Amino acid sequence: MKAAIYARVSTKDQDCHNQLLQLRQFAASQGWAVVAEYSDELSGSTSDRPQFQAMFQAASRREFDILLFWSLDRLSREGVLDTLQHLNRLTGYGVAWRSYTEQYLDSTGMFRDAVIGILAAVAKQERVRRSERTRAGLERARANGKQLGRRRVAVDSSKIRSLRDQGLSWEAVSKLTGYKRSTCQRAVQEPLGCS
Repeated sequence: MKAAIYARVSTKDQDCHNQLLQLRQFAASQGWAVVAEYSDELSGSTSDRPQFQAMFQAASRREFDILLFWSLDRLSREGVLDTLQHLNRLTGYGVAWRSYTEQYLDSTGMFRDAVIGILAAVAKQERVRRSERTRAGLERARANGKQLGRRRVAVDSSKIRSLRDQGLSWEAVSKLTGYKRSTCQRAVQEPLGCS
């Protein structure tokens, strides 16, 4: 089986040497041929990591059969939902994945479906919590008197109608009133296609 290794450390003061060494040894013990190694010295809180992206490009071309990483937090620290999406993306490419330090995180093992189910349930709860936090923030902003959404503009529809009755185009009415063309049209409820 062709294996790729992904290693990551958070800062340039650290290096991936220890991770890579143990991952290579583990791959050899499984009889896997390591065909590619990817390592980043960046935070895992974003997927905008050069080697991370290169690994996914290679996975999409099926250049390897399995991705081996030290632990899930070395692969990604973007949260459960995004991490689950990364694992699903690998699976979608037909690439298996395995965590070295967390034996239960193994898409080739017998607990694969159970682990994915648990991660999916946690990801769903994370989505719900994000939504609740957003709603709470909006409610707090409203309670503090903050106007949300677009500002309502008081439009003088009689002036717009008068200008139109004088034969002015929508462009001319828009320039004279300072309102957008669509706002002027809505104010007098004429179809948008009229000139």
